[in-house]
Amino acid sequence: MGRMVRKQLYIDATQERLLKARAAATGVTEAELMRDALDLLLSDSGGPRAGDARWHELMSMAEERRKRLPATSRTWNRDEIHERIPGRGW
Repeated sequence: MGRMVRKQLYIDATQERLLKARAAATGVTEAELMRDALDLLLSDSGGPRAGDARWHELMSMAEERRKRLPATSRTWNRDEIHERIPGRGW
């Protein structure tokens, strides 16, 4: 693997719980799982590789999550979050 670049993202409590459980069950780090998901999302083929069980599992989990959430569950944007952080001068 080449030079790593740090990225940061917000996930909800359910995503965190599922990510931790998957990492523990598979014996890989949470970061490695996230990189694998990005690799699949950004692959040159524009979609999953034929027979890729992990991709289908990821899509199944995403679909189940979508079914549980209202269509407009997010009521904030990135700038609002940063405005609410004490000590941030933005």
